[in-house]
Amino acid sequence: MVSVGSVGVFCGSSSGTGERYTEAAQELGALLAEERVSLVYGGGRVGLMGTLADSCLARGGHVVGVIPRGLFRREVAHRGVSELLEPPTMHERKALMYDRSDAFVALPGGLGTLDELAEVATWTQLGLHRKPLVLLDVDGFWRPFVELLDTMVAAGLLKQANRELLAVHSTPRDALEHLRSVEPTYVEKWIEADDR
Repeated sequence: MVSVGSVGVFCGSSSGTGERYTEAAQELGALLAEERVSLVYGGGRVGLMGTLADSCLARGGHVVGVIPRGLFRREVAHRGVSELLEPPTMHERKALMYDRSDAFVALPGGLGTLDELAEVATWTQLGLHRKPLVLLDVDGFWRPFVELLDTMVAAGLLKQANRELLAVHSTPRDALEHLRSVEPTYVEKWIEADDR
């Protein structure tokens, strides 16, 4: 079993329309606290972000919020977290989140969530780190994205081995068990001139 002391979670700053999204955020936050795994997230107190952090904190969990200084209204930042890091830019926010996390989970979210999970998967693909990533597929939320990944593979634009870097699970416990059981392998991405 791989040691996972902290999990970076990408999720929406809105709650969305699905009641199960909120329930999944609550379940994941509670599970991380119970398993003594630190939560690293985007630092907000609203939406799924806030639900996730509050659920983890309510059960005595350690929560690290990372939110850019001055980019959002001050009341959006969650002042009750264990650690609140306020880097100056979005780029530094993501780098800090990636650095402080041993593995990653993507809950439902919008463009910011999609940006974060795509970037962290790309870093794995490029061999910049070997940290596993799970899409927490609440009520089929990630299904169209997974279908797009499969289309990329069929089109010859994404290697199957790199497609498999993004695992899909439907419950927080299955997601955490997966993160503890795998270590992504680096697959050579570039085609050498002699291989053309």
